[in-house]
Amino acid sequence: MNRQITIKEYIETFLKTSNFAVLATEGNGQPHVSLVAITPIGDWRQLVFATFRNTLKYRNLESNGKVAVLIESRVVDKIDPGKRIVLTIIGNAEEISIARNEAVYRAHLNRHPEMESFMLSSDCALILVTAQSFQVVNGIDEIRWVTVDELDSI
Repeated sequence: MNRQITIKEYIETFLKTSNFAVLATEGNGQPHVSLVAITPIGDWRQLVFATFRNTLKYRNLESNGKVAVLIESRVVDKIDPGKRIVLTIIGNAEEISIARNEAVYRAHLNRHPEMESFMLSSDCALILVTAQSFQVVNGIDEIRWVTVDELDSI
């Protein structure tokens, strides 16, 4: 007998199993999207990615830290593995010091070892995204929104 998977389990599974996401930023009224390599930090509330400072993505983050992060997967749903599921994280992004966050830096490098030379660049910034809310889409008519505070009570 299959039990119902909770929204919190979907979110945790997405973040544990997904290595890449689409990051949406905004600058001067213009949206911008980028593919980023992600690493969840601690639990499902935060994730990190690395970027060069000389990018539109970084400039947008400097002026407006509000972001949306979209992750798509076909393998998360244990009940219907062929089903497409999409997770969107709405949150705030900020640059964090690599020197003061060595464990976070190492976690990201361990998950994405192919990025070592990129991450060693003096122009590389480590960005921390802190989630405020999540949208889980299980199909055209199954969309659930939940805030971080609501997930804490599940």
